[in-house]
Amino acid sequence: MRVDQVGPKHGARKAPKRVGRGIGGKGGKTAGRGTKGQYARNTVARGFEGGQMPLKQRVPKLKGFNNPFRVEYYAVNLDSIDSLGLSEVTPEILVKKGIAHKGTLIKVLGRGKINSAVKVSAHAVSKTAQDAITKAGGQVTILALPHKGVRPAAKGSQFTNR
Repeated sequence: MRVDQVGPKHGARKAPKRVGRGIGGKGGKTAGRGTKGQYARNTVARGFEGGQMPLKQRVPKLKGFNNPFRVEYYAVNLDSIDSLGLSEVTPEILVKKGIAHKGTLIKVLGRGKINSAVKVSAHAVSKTAQDAITKAGGQVTILALPHKGVRPAAKGSQFTNR
């Protein structure tokens, strides 16, 4: 047996319909394209809308959205706080110990366990973390977020901030 003799099993492939071979029988004359017009004569590109600006070009080329008021937190988990072995934890202490970065807002999350009473000061605390800290006899203090200035006016707004 040679490579050129190998092929699909007999009857596995159906021969394509041969259209446009004279008016005798199905698929003759217009070959299933109807009568006259652009689609009967030649192929038309996908998305072609007859000269009108196509939908894919009419839609603006936006690449997502950046929320100017997003508050980004640095996540610190309970097991990290517990490993410090301190009675009080603040963002400054976390930066000094190398757990958080300087100038970031801290959010305490509930991964891990806390064994001792710790007084935690952070910008945000998850519900599970807060429950675990208070259950261990600790205390949670939420710090105020730093104010970044005047909120920008809405796009297209006739009013400005005064």
